[in-house]
Amino acid sequence: MDFLFDTTSDGRPFKVLSMCDEFTRESVGGKVARSITADDVADILDLVTVQRGAPQYIRCDNGPEFIAAAIRDWCRFSGTGAAYIDPGSPWQNPYVESFNSRARDELFAREIFHSIMEARILHDDWCHEYNTYRPHGALKWLPPAQYASQWSPATIQ
Repeated sequence: MDFLFDTTSDGRPFKVLSMCDEFTRESVGGKVARSITADDVADILDLVTVQRGAPQYIRCDNGPEFIAAAIRDWCRFSGTGAAYIDPGSPWQNPYVESFNSRARDELFAREIFHSIMEARILHDDWCHEYNTYRPHGALKWLPPAQYASQWSPATIQ
């Protein structure tokens, strides 16, 4: 998990929460909002868990939203470990950093968002395209969703 930041055309900032599956490289969850709290992150983790099951661990930096009691409690109750990266070491979280780099280059650097709703819709559309149509070199040039469809929990273990 990690955050991106951008602004709408009126100069007001917004945050983007990115969550990527490290095995399939899929964007599995996210949120675009003016403010994203630790409780918001926990809520999104709940949604992802309903859809995909609880992850073995979450990898993230030591930002306040990720080290808050809400996330520690979520990890404890879901049986998920936390793998915090060292401060100032984004290379320790390469999958979401790579995803965010693509999002910056292909979406945020190219669009002017006039509202937070527009940013949400375009971000959701971009994530769908990324997961469904965009080939990924590390996945034998398959899109992440197609690559993921080849695997089941039984074949991974």
